[in-house]
Amino acid sequence: MATSGVKALPICVDTFQELKLGKTLKYIIYKISDDLKSIEVVKQSEDADYDNFLKELPEDDCRWAVYDFAYKTPDGGDRNKIIFFSWSPDNAKIKPKMLYASSKDGLRKSLNGIAAEIQGTDYDEVALETVLDRIRR
Repeated sequence: MATSGVKALPICVDTFQELKLGKTLKYIIYKISDDLKSIEVVKQSEDADYDNFLKELPEDDCRWAVYDFAYKTPDGGDRNKIIFFSWSPDNAKIKPKMLYASSKDGLRKSLNGIAAEIQGTDYDEVALETVLDRIRR
């Protein structure tokens, strides 16, 4: 449970396991429920297009996401890393930003196998090249 009292529903972890082990999903987007009591899955997708994933992140509201990121190493090898995104855009209201920040660990700690974490407040911080640069380190 997070310090905010918002709990991740079991479907959050189950869907993550499907992405991690089943390799059928490419990304999952999570949000806090309308009653502010739980974390739920908003979208899961098999679409591997990173730009389509970014379009799912709202301009004026917070979300979390997990993306199975495939990339090539400098020597041409294929790699995958599961990345956790904390999306808190500048346009979001302060109350949701605070609630998402205080609830993040409740979700994040229940998802075993995350290789990297990206925090984004605008689309430049989650752009393909920015993420690639970060995970290749």
